[in-house]
Amino acid sequence: MATFDVLLPVKNGIAFLAEAIDSIVYQTFKDWRLIVLDHGSTDGSLELAQAYAERDARIIVRCFPEAQGLSGLLNCGLDLCDCKYVLRQDADDVSLPNRMEVLVQAFDADSALVVVGSLGDVIDARGKTIGKIDMPTGRQGVAAGVLFRTPICHPAAAMRLDGIRRLGRTGGSGVRYGEDFIGAVPAERRLHVAGLAEDYFLFGQLALLAPCVNIDRGLIKYRWHGANVGATKHLAQMQVALNISRYLAESISILHGVAQVDPAPFCNHGERLFEVEGQSDFSTEYAALRKVLLKIVPTSVELERELAFRKVISVRAKATMAARFCSYVVQHGVRPAESHTISSWMLRGFKKQPILMLKPSGLFS
Repeated sequence: MATFDVLLPVKNGIAFLAEAIDSIVYQTFKDWRLIVLDHGSTDGSLELAQAYAERDARIIVRCFPEAQGLSGLLNCGLDLCDCKYVLRQDADDVSLPNRMEVLVQAFDADSALVVVGSLGDVIDARGKTIGKIDMPTGRQGVAAGVLFRTPICHPAAAMRLDGIRRLGRTGGSGVRYGEDFIGAVPAERRLHVAGLAEDYFLFGQLALLAPCVNIDRGLIKYRWHGANVGATKHLAQMQVALNISRYLAESISILHGVAQVDPAPFCNHGERLFEVEGQSDFSTEYAALRKVLLKIVPTSVELERELAFRKVISVRAKATMAARFCSYVVQHGVRPAESHTISSWMLRGFKKQPILMLKPSGLFS
C-alpha cells in the first residue's frame, strides 16, 4: 500500500500529459502509485501512459471508456485505491516537486483532516503564469464559503481515504463523485452530477461533514488553455454550480433545522455574480443568510470575512458596492477572487464574458 494513490483521468490529453506525469514521477516524496484513468483516448494518450508504466512499476493504466462522465471515471479510480491519501492530478496540470511532501506534513499535523487542498499558479498553454488559484484557507474558511463557490481546487486536493470511506449515509458506499452522500434531501429529489461541477458537489458536501482545509501555499500549476470545460461549456457549468449551491443550502436546512435560504444572489462561481431579473438589493436576503451561517459555522475570523464580503455584494448599485468594497479592503485586505468578482460586475458588458441573467427558469447569457 502506497502513501498516495494519484488519480489522473485523461481523454485525448496528449499535449500536456507527459509534463503532468513527470510532475508526479519527480516528486521529492517517493511513496506513491499513479493510476492513469483513460476515458477512451484516440490521440495517443493511452499509449503514452502505457509507455510510462512500462518504465516505472509505480504507474498503472486502467481503461474505462464506458464510464459515465468524469464522475463515473473518478469513481472507478476510487474503487482501485489502496492507500492513505488519494491525490488528484489533471492531465494538463503540473504538481510542484514538493507537493506530496507538504501535504503529508499537513495531514500528519491534524489527524482529523479529511481533505487538504492548496493554492497555486494559473498557467497558459505555454506554461506562462497568468493568474493565481485563490481558495479560502483554514477549516472555517472552507466551511463558511461552501454555498458560494467551490471551496477546494479539485486538481490541488488530497483526501484521506479511510476518512472518505467512513462518511456518507448509512448503507451507502462512502464518498462518491457526483452523488449525494449526505442523504438529507429525500431520495426522489436527490441530485446527481455527472460532470461540469462534480468537484464542487463532492467538496461542498465534504465541507459540511468533516474538517477540510486549504493550506496557504502554492503547490500546483493549473493550466488554462481555452479547451477547459470552464471555457467551452461556461453557461452550462455555471447552471450546474448554481444548482449545487441551492442543493447544499437545502441540505443544510434539513441537517441543522435552520431556515432555507437561496444563495444565488451571493454566489461568485467563476468569480462572477449573477444578475437577478428585477432585483438589485438583497439586504433582506443577506440578513437571512447571515443568520444561517452564524448558526452552522463556528465564530471565527474566516466567517467574519466571508459574511463581510457577502454584504458588499448584497447591493448591486455600483456606487454602493464600490464604497463598501473599499471599506472591506481596509478592514480585511483583498484576495484575488474577491477583487475579480467586484471588477467583473463593475465592468460587465465591457468584457468578452457575457452577462449572466438569472430568471426563474434558469441562467441566460
